[in-house]
Amino acid sequence: MPRITIDGREVEVEAQATILDAAEKLGIEIPTMCYLRGHEATTSCMVCVVKVAGAASLVPACGTSVRDGMVVESDCDEVREARKAALELLLSDHVGDCVGPCATGCPAHMDIPLMIRQIAAGQMRGAIATVKRDIALPAVLGRICPAPCENVCRRAQHDGAVSVCLLKRYVADMDLQTAEPYLPRCLPKRGKRVAIIGAGPAGLAAAYYLQQDGFDCTVFDDHDEPGGMLRYAVPEEELSHDVLAAEIAQIRKLGVELRLRTRVGVSVSMEDVRREFEAVFIAVGVLKPGDAEALKLAASDKVKVDAATYATDLPGVFAGGDAVRRRKMTVRAVADGKEAARSIAQYLLGEKVTGPAKAFNSRMGKLRDGEMEVFLEAASSSARQTPADPAAGFTASEARHESLRCLRCDCRKGDVCLLRQHAQTHDARQTRYKAERRPFVQETQHPDVVYEPGKCIDCGICIEIASQAREKLGLTFVGRGFDVRVAVPFSAPLSDGLRLVGERCVAACPTGALARKDAQNGQSPKEDETICEGDER
Repeated sequence: MPRITIDGREVEVEAQATILDAAEKLGIEIPTMCYLRGHEATTSCMVCVVKVAGAASLVPACGTSVRDGMVVESDCDEVREARKAALELLLSDHVGDCVGPCATGCPAHMDIPLMIRQIAAGQMRGAIATVKRDIALPAVLGRICPAPCENVCRRAQHDGAVSVCLLKRYVADMDLQTAEPYLPRCLPKRGKRVAIIGAGPAGLAAAYYLQQDGFDCTVFDDHDEPGGMLRYAVPEEELSHDVLAAEIAQIRKLGVELRLRTRVGVSVSMEDVRREFEAVFIAVGVLKPGDAEALKLAASDKVKVDAATYATDLPGVFAGGDAVRRRKMTVRAVADGKEAARSIAQYLLGEKVTGPAKAFNSRMGKLRDGEMEVFLEAASSSARQTPADPAAGFTASEARHESLRCLRCDCRKGDVCLLRQHAQTHDARQTRYKAERRPFVQETQHPDVVYEPGKCIDCGICIEIASQAREKLGLTFVGRGFDVRVAVPFSAPLSDGLRLVGERCVAACPTGALARKDAQNGQSPKEDETICEGDER
């Protein structure tokens, strides 16, 4: 049997093995997109290229047979640059958004499309879990948020944005009215404590996420009640104190401790706080005269922080909210708390502090003539809903009708799309190569499957699967050159081409070109984690 060397490691493999087979035997990961085990390699995407000593050019690992004594490099600069270029060429011709414009426009990057689909399906427990994954105070924000997400909603170009804020409020209000409002599951205690200075939206959000991550949080505030500007600056006719108190109570149930009527720098020194706690998050709102000196910070009118990590110049001290920016948006403060919590967790765990990861997002851009009509085919034609009782918000019926107006702009397979995953890993840019964008098309004739040709990379995997299953029509390549695409022969509908193996083709498709119509595409809370200490259920 031949023996080859990959990245300095030797391995013996079967005579008919490929470089990809040998790499897998060594546990070396080589990215692939157009390859499916058990099917002939098409070597079309060129994402799996490697460098072979003596070869004139890079070769695809999935389709290159091993030779005894072969020496392979799978992770050198030349290989990484070639893979990145291959991905960027594929992205230049990609039509679709990984993430809906609404989620991009939300400062907290909440998965708004998933929440809306869950409301439409009556999955209210799932909907509140989706909301609270990114927003710690949804009932509050459902009442006072200026809704930047709605400003970029694609439906606004037609007849009015989807009422995202009212839908979020509906989900949160419904949850608070249940006997057991939603509480997230938490990681085991890590034995490290965080001091949070300020019980406003940024501080409360940071405590909410850090407590889930296993860190004990104590929130200091100099007022009689928590809430910061939400309690003391927002009129009660806009935000009921009862609603605010109910959401804060849910945060406290996770085990968060409050130390009220305690001003850090006066009642207790910053030095003492830093000695008692392993990390500190400053969320005091707009700085008052003397605050910077009391907190031992380098600041003028704002605290200076690293824009990506929220770290100050003091080790283990972070800051966010109106103390570092003046946007005056509660949702931005809540987002700061969530993002700073990630940096603080990294610091406490001894990891490199980089802040929250930024996922790759393909963007389709401005719609062309006729493309809005394609989106509208799968959405309700109803106009934007207005609550019959604005003070009470949406009823169940109103919320469902409004949710059905969503155009579903996000990708149905964004969480598992290999193109997105590899683009993220290789820091690929969608705009590196300029290309004329293909039109946005959705083929929805199949009862279970949606086909979007603009996301197809012409790997041919679905064609092979249909052929092996002896589909009567199956799929084939049509067109030539840059215009080639996968289609059913004789211009027949997808339902005729995939009568037997629609599900298999969806599972094998490396992008979102083939997807289930009812795909939710979102992460669910982990059920195997321990409940936070302090959970009263």
